[in-house]
Amino acid sequence: MSFITHSRSRRPGLIALGSAALLALTAAVPSAAASTGPEAVGTRGSVVLDWYDTTARTVAATSAPTQITNSRTWAISWLAAARATREAPDGRSRAAFQDAAVASAVHDALVALAPSRKAELDAALTTSLARVPDGPAEDRGVAAGARQARTVLAARSGDGLDPASVNAPFTVPAAAPGVWQPTPDDHAPAVQYGNRIARPFLLDSPAQYRLGPPPALDSRRYRADLAEVRAYGSADSTVRTARQTETATFWYGSSLTLYTEPLRVAVARHGVSAGQRAELLALFHTALVDTQIATSDSKYTHLRWRPVTAIRTGSLGTDPSWRPLHRTPAHPDYPSGHTTYAGAAQAVLDALTGPRTAPFTFTSATAPGVERTYSSWGALTRDNVDARVWSGIHSRTADEAGVRLGRAVGQHALRNADRLFGELRG
Repeated sequence: MSFITHSRSRRPGLIALGSAALLALTAAVPSAAASTGPEAVGTRGSVVLDWYDTTARTVAATSAPTQITNSRTWAISWLAAARATREAPDGRSRAAFQDAAVASAVHDALVALAPSRKAELDAALTTSLARVPDGPAEDRGVAAGARQARTVLAARSGDGLDPASVNAPFTVPAAAPGVWQPTPDDHAPAVQYGNRIARPFLLDSPAQYRLGPPPALDSRRYRADLAEVRAYGSADSTVRTARQTETATFWYGSSLTLYTEPLRVAVARHGVSAGQRAELLALFHTALVDTQIATSDSKYTHLRWRPVTAIRTGSLGTDPSWRPLHRTPAHPDYPSGHTTYAGAAQAVLDALTGPRTAPFTFTSATAPGVERTYSSWGALTRDNVDARVWSGIHSRTADEAGVRLGRAVGQHALRNADRLFGELRG
Protein backbone atom coordinates (compact mmCIF):
# COMPACT_ATOMS: atom_id res chain seq x y z
CA MET A 1 0.00 0.00 0.00
CA SER A 2 1.37 3.39 -0.98
CA PHE A 3 1.95 5.99 1.73
CA ILE A 4 -0.21 8.32 -0.42
CA THR A 5 -3.16 5.96 -0.28
CA HIS A 6 -6.16 5.79 -2.57
CA SER A 7 -8.32 4.76 0.35
CA ARG A 8 -11.19 7.13 1.17
CA SER A 9 -10.76 6.32 4.84
CA ARG A 10 -7.25 7.85 4.84
CA ARG A 11 -8.00 10.73 2.47
CA PRO A 12 -9.26 13.21 5.12
CA GLY A 13 -5.81 13.21 6.70
CA LEU A 14 -4.39 14.66 3.49
CA ILE A 15 -7.23 17.08 2.86
CA ALA A 16 -7.11 18.56 6.35
CA LEU A 17 -3.36 18.94 6.62
CA GLY A 18 -2.19 21.73 8.88
CA SER A 19 1.07 21.74 10.86
CA ALA A 20 -0.28 19.27 13.42
CA ALA A 21 -1.77 17.00 10.77
CA LEU A 22 1.46 16.95 8.83
CA LEU A 23 3.27 15.59 11.83
CA ALA A 24 0.45 13.16 12.48
CA LEU A 25 1.09 11.60 9.09
CA THR A 26 4.43 10.36 10.34
CA ALA A 27 2.64 7.79 12.45
CA ALA A 28 1.55 6.09 9.22
CA VAL A 29 5.03 5.89 7.70
CA PRO A 30 8.40 4.71 9.01
CA SER A 31 10.52 7.46 10.56
CA ALA A 32 13.84 8.18 8.93
CA ALA A 33 15.38 7.62 12.34
CA ALA A 34 14.28 3.99 12.26
CA SER A 35 17.16 2.95 10.05
CA THR A 36 20.59 4.25 9.27
CA GLY A 37 20.87 3.58 5.57
CA PRO A 38 19.69 1.57 2.60
CA GLU A 39 21.34 -1.55 3.98
CA ALA A 40 18.73 -1.60 6.75
CA VAL A 41 16.05 -2.66 4.27
CA GLY A 42 18.09 -4.99 2.12
CA THR A 43 17.65 -4.43 -1.59
CA ARG A 44 14.07 -3.15 -1.45
CA GLY A 45 13.86 0.12 -3.37
CA SER A 46 17.59 0.15 -4.13
CA VAL A 47 16.83 0.83 -7.78
CA VAL A 48 15.50 4.18 -6.64
CA LEU A 49 18.85 5.08 -5.12
CA ASP A 50 20.65 3.98 -8.28
CA TRP A 51 18.44 6.22 -10.40
CA TYR A 52 18.55 8.99 -7.83
CA ASP A 53 22.31 9.09 -8.29
CA THR A 54 21.93 8.84 -12.05
CA THR A 55 19.51 11.77 -12.05
CA ALA A 56 21.89 13.83 -9.92
CA ARG A 57 24.80 13.12 -12.27
CA THR A 58 22.68 13.87 -15.32
CA VAL A 59 21.45 17.20 -13.97
CA ALA A 60 24.97 18.16 -12.91
CA ALA A 61 26.40 17.31 -16.32
CA THR A 62 23.70 19.14 -18.29
CA SER A 63 22.81 21.83 -15.78
CA ALA A 64 20.59 24.64 -17.04
CA PRO A 65 21.44 28.19 -15.91
CA THR A 66 18.08 28.40 -14.11
CA GLN A 67 17.56 26.32 -10.98
CA ILE A 68 13.86 25.77 -11.59
CA THR A 69 14.61 24.20 -14.97
CA ASN A 70 16.81 21.63 -13.24
CA SER A 71 14.12 21.10 -10.59
CA ARG A 72 11.68 20.46 -13.44
CA THR A 73 13.95 17.68 -14.75
CA TRP A 74 13.85 15.96 -11.36
CA ALA A 75 10.10 16.47 -11.02
CA ILE A 76 9.16 15.12 -14.45
CA SER A 77 11.46 12.10 -14.18
CA TRP A 78 10.29 11.02 -10.74
CA LEU A 79 6.65 11.82 -11.29
CA ALA A 80 6.74 9.48 -14.28
CA ALA A 81 8.41 6.84 -12.12
CA ALA A 82 5.91 7.20 -9.29
CA ARG A 83 2.93 7.00 -11.60
CA ALA A 84 4.36 3.95 -13.38
CA THR A 85 4.89 2.07 -10.12
CA ARG A 86 1.22 2.56 -9.27
CA GLU A 87 0.35 0.24 -12.15
CA ALA A 88 2.11 -2.67 -10.44
CA PRO A 89 -0.06 -5.70 -9.65
CA ASP A 90 -0.31 -7.07 -6.13
CA GLY A 91 1.56 -10.26 -5.39
CA ARG A 92 5.06 -11.67 -5.72
CA SER A 93 5.79 -9.91 -9.02
CA ARG A 94 5.05 -6.42 -7.66
CA ALA A 95 8.65 -5.58 -6.70
CA ALA A 96 10.06 -6.66 -10.07
CA PHE A 97 7.44 -4.60 -11.88
CA GLN A 98 8.17 -1.50 -9.79
CA ASP A 99 11.94 -1.77 -10.18
CA ALA A 100 11.61 -2.08 -13.95
CA ALA A 101 9.07 0.75 -14.05
CA VAL A 102 11.32 3.15 -12.10
CA ALA A 103 14.34 2.43 -14.26
CA SER A 104 12.37 2.72 -17.50
CA ALA A 105 10.49 5.91 -16.54
CA VAL A 106 13.46 7.85 -15.24
CA HIS A 107 15.65 6.67 -18.13
CA ASP A 108 13.16 7.75 -20.79
CA ALA A 109 12.40 11.09 -19.18
CA LEU A 110 16.08 11.93 -18.76
CA VAL A 111 16.94 10.91 -22.32
CA ALA A 112 14.24 13.31 -23.54
CA LEU A 113 15.39 16.14 -21.28
CA ALA A 114 19.15 15.54 -21.49
CA PRO A 115 19.74 13.77 -24.83
CA SER A 116 23.50 14.33 -24.68
CA ARG A 117 23.60 11.77 -21.83
CA LYS A 118 21.82 9.01 -23.75
CA ALA A 119 24.80 6.63 -23.80
CA GLU A 120 25.31 6.85 -20.04
CA LEU A 121 21.57 6.53 -19.40
CA ASP A 122 21.26 3.52 -21.70
CA ALA A 123 24.09 1.81 -19.85
CA ALA A 124 22.44 2.53 -16.50
CA LEU A 125 19.17 1.06 -17.75
CA THR A 126 20.89 -2.10 -18.93
CA THR A 127 22.51 -2.50 -15.51
CA SER A 128 19.21 -1.98 -13.67
CA LEU A 129 17.21 -4.38 -15.81
CA ALA A 130 19.89 -7.06 -15.50
CA ARG A 131 19.05 -7.14 -11.78
CA VAL A 132 15.32 -7.61 -12.37
CA PRO A 133 14.08 -11.18 -12.94
CA ASP A 134 13.20 -11.74 -16.58
CA GLY A 135 9.54 -12.30 -17.29
CA PRO A 136 6.18 -10.62 -17.76
CA ALA A 137 6.51 -8.38 -14.66
CA GLU A 138 9.73 -6.85 -15.97
CA ASP A 139 8.26 -6.37 -19.44
CA ARG A 140 5.11 -4.74 -18.12
CA GLY A 141 7.12 -2.52 -15.78
CA VAL A 142 9.32 -1.29 -18.61
CA ALA A 143 6.26 -0.57 -20.73
CA ALA A 144 4.55 1.30 -17.88
CA GLY A 145 7.64 3.42 -17.27
CA ALA A 146 7.94 4.34 -20.94
CA ARG A 147 4.26 5.16 -21.18
CA GLN A 148 4.25 7.39 -18.10
CA ALA A 149 7.41 9.19 -19.20
CA ARG A 150 5.72 10.06 -22.51
CA THR A 151 2.56 11.14 -20.70
CA VAL A 152 4.25 13.41 -18.18
CA LEU A 153 6.60 14.94 -20.76
CA ALA A 154 3.66 15.74 -23.01
CA ALA A 155 1.63 17.21 -20.14
CA ARG A 156 4.49 19.52 -19.13
CA SER A 157 5.39 20.65 -22.63
CA GLY A 158 5.40 24.43 -22.92
CA ASP A 159 5.07 25.00 -19.17
CA GLY A 160 7.28 28.10 -19.23
CA LEU A 161 10.12 26.60 -17.21
CA ASP A 162 12.80 26.71 -19.90
CA PRO A 163 15.63 29.20 -19.20
CA ALA A 164 14.48 31.82 -21.71
CA SER A 165 10.96 31.86 -20.28
CA VAL A 166 12.18 31.84 -16.68
CA ASN A 167 14.35 34.88 -17.30
CA ALA A 168 11.75 36.81 -19.27
CA PRO A 169 12.59 40.52 -19.54
CA PHE A 170 11.53 42.68 -16.62
CA THR A 171 11.15 46.44 -16.74
CA VAL A 172 12.75 47.93 -13.64
CA PRO A 173 10.49 50.52 -11.99
CA ALA A 174 11.69 54.02 -11.24
CA ALA A 175 13.91 54.28 -8.19
CA ALA A 176 11.98 55.03 -5.01
CA PRO A 177 12.32 54.19 -1.32
CA GLY A 178 11.73 50.48 -0.78
CA VAL A 179 11.55 49.62 -4.49
CA TRP A 180 13.91 47.01 -5.94
CA GLN A 181 16.72 48.18 -8.19
CA PRO A 182 19.60 46.20 -9.76
CA THR A 183 22.25 45.68 -7.11
CA PRO A 184 26.01 46.23 -6.98
CA ASP A 185 28.57 45.36 -8.05
CA ASP A 186 27.42 44.35 -11.51
CA HIS A 187 23.83 45.71 -11.42
CA ALA A 188 22.68 42.67 -13.39
CA PRO A 189 19.20 42.55 -14.96
CA ALA A 190 16.44 40.93 -12.95
CA VAL A 191 16.22 37.13 -13.16
CA GLN A 192 13.43 34.60 -12.50
CA TYR A 193 10.67 37.07 -13.37
CA GLY A 194 9.16 34.53 -15.75
CA ASN A 195 8.64 31.98 -12.97
CA ARG A 196 5.54 33.88 -11.88
CA ILE A 197 3.83 33.23 -15.19
CA ALA A 198 4.92 29.58 -15.53
CA ARG A 199 2.49 26.69 -15.15
CA PRO A 200 2.63 24.98 -11.74
CA PHE A 201 2.18 21.27 -11.15
CA LEU A 202 -0.45 21.53 -8.42
CA LEU A 203 -1.07 25.16 -7.50
CA ASP A 204 -4.25 26.61 -8.95
CA SER A 205 -2.24 29.72 -9.83
CA PRO A 206 1.21 31.15 -9.00
CA ALA A 207 -0.55 33.68 -6.75
CA GLN A 208 -2.49 31.12 -4.70
CA TYR A 209 -0.37 31.62 -1.58
CA ARG A 210 0.89 35.12 -2.33
CA LEU A 211 2.34 36.78 0.76
CA GLY A 212 1.02 40.00 2.20
CA PRO A 213 3.25 43.07 1.96
CA PRO A 214 6.56 43.38 3.82
CA PRO A 215 6.87 45.75 6.80
CA ALA A 216 6.44 49.45 6.10
CA LEU A 217 9.65 51.45 5.86
CA ASP A 218 8.71 53.45 8.97
CA SER A 219 7.91 50.35 11.06
CA ARG A 220 9.86 49.05 14.04
CA ARG A 221 10.25 45.67 12.34
CA TYR A 222 11.84 47.21 9.26
CA ARG A 223 14.27 49.22 11.37
CA ALA A 224 15.25 46.09 13.31
CA ASP A 225 15.71 44.10 10.11
CA LEU A 226 17.94 46.73 8.58
CA ALA A 227 20.02 47.15 11.73
CA GLU A 228 20.60 43.41 11.96
CA VAL A 229 21.68 42.88 8.38
CA ARG A 230 23.81 46.05 8.46
CA ALA A 231 25.73 44.72 11.47
CA TYR A 232 25.83 40.97 10.81
CA GLY A 233 25.76 40.88 7.01
CA SER A 234 28.54 43.35 6.28
CA ALA A 235 31.62 42.09 4.47
CA ASP A 236 33.75 43.54 7.27
CA SER A 237 31.36 42.83 10.16
CA THR A 238 32.91 42.99 13.62
CA VAL A 239 30.02 41.17 15.30
CA ARG A 240 29.49 38.16 13.04
CA THR A 241 31.30 35.12 14.46
CA ALA A 242 33.47 32.73 12.49
CA ARG A 243 30.77 30.06 12.85
CA GLN A 244 28.14 32.45 11.50
CA THR A 245 30.35 33.33 8.55
CA GLU A 246 30.84 29.63 7.87
CA THR A 247 27.06 29.06 7.98
CA ALA A 248 26.45 31.89 5.52
CA THR A 249 29.08 30.53 3.15
CA PHE A 250 27.93 26.91 3.46
CA TRP A 251 24.33 27.78 2.49
CA TYR A 252 25.19 30.33 -0.19
CA GLY A 253 24.94 27.96 -3.15
CA SER A 254 22.00 26.53 -5.09
CA SER A 255 19.25 25.12 -2.87
CA LEU A 256 18.65 22.27 -5.32
CA THR A 257 22.30 21.27 -5.06
CA LEU A 258 22.48 21.74 -1.31
CA TYR A 259 19.42 19.56 -0.68
CA THR A 260 20.50 16.75 -3.00
CA GLU A 261 22.39 14.84 -0.31
CA PRO A 262 19.89 15.41 2.55
CA LEU A 263 17.08 14.23 0.28
CA ARG A 264 19.07 11.14 -0.65
CA VAL A 265 19.52 10.42 3.05
CA ALA A 266 15.76 10.69 3.55
CA VAL A 267 15.05 8.35 0.63
CA ALA A 268 17.68 5.81 1.70
CA ARG A 269 16.29 5.71 5.23
CA HIS A 270 12.70 5.56 4.10
CA GLY A 271 12.41 1.79 4.45
CA VAL A 272 9.63 1.17 1.98
CA SER A 273 9.06 -0.02 -1.57
CA ALA A 274 10.44 1.42 -4.79
CA GLY A 275 7.01 2.85 -5.50
CA GLN A 276 6.78 4.63 -2.16
CA ARG A 277 10.28 6.03 -2.49
CA ALA A 278 9.49 7.26 -5.99
CA GLU A 279 6.35 8.98 -4.68
CA LEU A 280 8.38 10.76 -2.01
CA LEU A 281 10.74 12.08 -4.68
CA ALA A 282 7.90 13.10 -7.00
CA LEU A 283 6.12 14.99 -4.23
CA PHE A 284 9.32 16.68 -3.10
CA HIS A 285 10.36 17.97 -6.51
CA THR A 286 6.95 18.96 -7.81
CA ALA A 287 6.35 20.86 -4.57
CA LEU A 288 9.69 22.59 -5.00
CA VAL A 289 8.94 23.61 -8.59
CA ASP A 290 5.64 25.10 -7.43
CA THR A 291 7.41 26.80 -4.51
CA GLN A 292 9.86 28.53 -6.84
CA ILE A 293 6.95 29.72 -8.99
CA ALA A 294 5.12 31.06 -5.92
CA THR A 295 8.31 32.71 -4.68
CA SER A 296 8.75 34.75 -7.83
CA ASP A 297 5.09 35.72 -7.74
CA SER A 298 5.52 37.28 -4.30
CA LYS A 299 8.92 38.76 -5.11
CA TYR A 300 7.74 40.57 -8.21
CA THR A 301 4.46 41.63 -6.65
CA HIS A 302 6.07 43.41 -3.71
CA LEU A 303 9.39 44.43 -5.36
CA ARG A 304 11.10 45.09 -2.00
CA TRP A 305 14.60 46.47 -2.33
CA ARG A 306 17.61 44.48 -1.19
CA PRO A 307 19.51 45.39 1.99
CA VAL A 308 22.48 46.72 0.02
CA THR A 309 20.24 49.23 -1.77
CA ALA A 310 18.45 50.19 1.45
CA ILE A 311 21.70 50.76 3.33
CA ARG A 312 23.51 52.59 0.53
CA THR A 313 20.65 54.87 -0.54
CA GLY A 314 17.95 54.76 2.15
CA SER A 315 17.28 57.30 4.86
CA LEU A 316 18.29 55.16 7.85
CA GLY A 317 22.00 55.66 8.52
CA THR A 318 22.95 55.84 4.86
CA ASP A 319 26.32 54.25 4.11
CA PRO A 320 27.22 54.38 0.39
CA SER A 321 30.27 52.16 0.96
CA TRP A 322 28.51 49.27 2.73
CA ARG A 323 29.12 45.85 1.18
CA PRO A 324 27.42 42.51 1.96
CA LEU A 325 29.46 39.42 2.77
CA HIS A 326 28.18 37.73 -0.40
CA ARG A 327 27.06 39.01 -3.78
CA THR A 328 23.37 39.85 -3.87
CA PRO A 329 21.30 37.84 -6.39
CA ALA A 330 19.47 39.81 -9.09
CA HIS A 331 15.89 39.69 -7.85
CA PRO A 332 13.87 41.31 -5.04
CA ASP A 333 14.34 40.69 -1.34
CA TYR A 334 10.89 39.52 -0.20
CA PRO A 335 10.65 36.58 0.23
CA SER A 336 13.94 34.69 0.28
CA GLY A 337 14.05 31.93 -2.32
CA HIS A 338 16.43 29.86 -0.22
CA THR A 339 14.04 29.82 2.71
CA THR A 340 10.93 29.12 0.63
CA TYR A 341 12.82 26.09 -0.71
CA ALA A 342 13.76 25.07 2.83
CA GLY A 343 10.20 25.54 4.11
CA ALA A 344 8.67 23.39 1.37
CA ALA A 345 11.38 20.73 1.70
CA GLN A 346 10.83 20.52 5.44
CA ALA A 347 7.04 20.28 5.05
CA VAL A 348 7.33 17.29 2.72
CA LEU A 349 10.12 15.51 4.60
CA ASP A 350 8.57 16.06 8.04
CA ALA A 351 5.28 14.62 6.84
CA LEU A 352 6.58 11.63 4.92
CA THR A 353 9.71 10.57 6.82
CA GLY A 354 9.30 12.16 10.25
CA PRO A 355 10.82 15.41 11.51
CA ARG A 356 13.95 13.82 12.98
CA THR A 357 16.52 11.41 11.61
CA ALA A 358 19.78 9.82 12.66
CA PRO A 359 22.63 12.33 12.27
CA PHE A 360 23.99 12.75 8.75
CA THR A 361 26.85 14.85 7.43
CA PHE A 362 27.22 16.58 4.09
CA THR A 363 29.29 19.24 2.36
CA SER A 364 28.76 22.36 0.25
CA ALA A 365 30.48 23.45 -2.95
CA THR A 366 30.58 27.04 -1.67
CA ALA A 367 32.42 26.07 1.53
CA PRO A 368 35.15 23.61 0.52
CA GLY A 369 36.40 21.45 3.36
CA VAL A 370 33.47 22.27 5.65
CA GLU A 371 31.11 19.54 6.85
CA ARG A 372 27.81 20.09 8.61
CA THR A 373 25.93 17.45 10.59
CA TYR A 374 22.15 17.52 11.05
CA SER A 375 19.55 15.33 12.69
CA SER A 376 16.33 17.12 11.73
CA TRP A 377 14.99 18.74 8.59
CA GLY A 378 14.00 21.80 10.61
CA ALA A 379 17.64 22.46 11.47
CA LEU A 380 18.39 22.92 7.76
CA THR A 381 15.59 25.48 7.59
CA ARG A 382 16.86 27.40 10.60
CA ASP A 383 20.36 27.61 9.16
CA ASN A 384 18.95 28.86 5.85
CA VAL A 385 17.11 31.67 7.64
CA ASP A 386 20.20 32.81 9.52
CA ALA A 387 22.57 32.32 6.60
CA ARG A 388 20.84 34.78 4.30
CA VAL A 389 20.96 37.51 6.96
CA TRP A 390 24.61 36.80 7.74
CA SER A 391 25.39 36.87 4.02
CA GLY A 392 24.00 40.40 3.96
CA ILE A 393 21.57 39.64 1.14
CA HIS A 394 18.17 39.28 2.86
CA SER A 395 16.27 40.75 5.77
CA ARG A 396 15.15 38.35 8.47
CA THR A 397 11.54 39.21 7.64
CA ALA A 398 12.10 38.07 4.05
CA ASP A 399 13.65 34.84 5.31
CA GLU A 400 10.87 34.04 7.78
CA ALA A 401 8.17 34.91 5.25
CA GLY A 402 9.89 32.57 2.81
CA VAL A 403 9.59 29.66 5.24
CA ARG A 404 5.87 30.34 5.65
CA LEU A 405 5.30 30.47 1.91
CA GLY A 406 7.32 27.32 1.24
CA ARG A 407 5.53 25.45 4.01
CA ALA A 408 2.14 26.46 2.58
CA VAL A 409 3.06 25.22 -0.89
CA GLY A 410 4.56 22.00 0.47
CA GLN A 411 1.42 21.28 2.48
CA HIS A 412 -0.68 22.03 -0.60
CA ALA A 413 1.25 19.39 -2.54
CA LEU A 414 0.64 16.84 0.21
CA ARG A 415 -3.07 17.61 0.35
CA ASN A 416 -3.35 17.24 -3.42
CA ALA A 417 -1.21 14.14 -3.90
CA ASP A 418 -4.08 12.24 -5.50
CA ARG A 419 -4.27 14.89 -8.22
CA LEU A 420 -0.54 14.64 -8.78
CA PHE A 421 -0.64 10.90 -9.34
CA GLY A 422 -3.85 11.02 -11.39
CA GLU A 423 -4.43 13.16 -14.44
CA LEU A 424 -1.95 15.97 -15.11
CA ARG A 425 -3.20 19.22 -16.55
CA GLY A 426 -1.99 19.80 -20.09
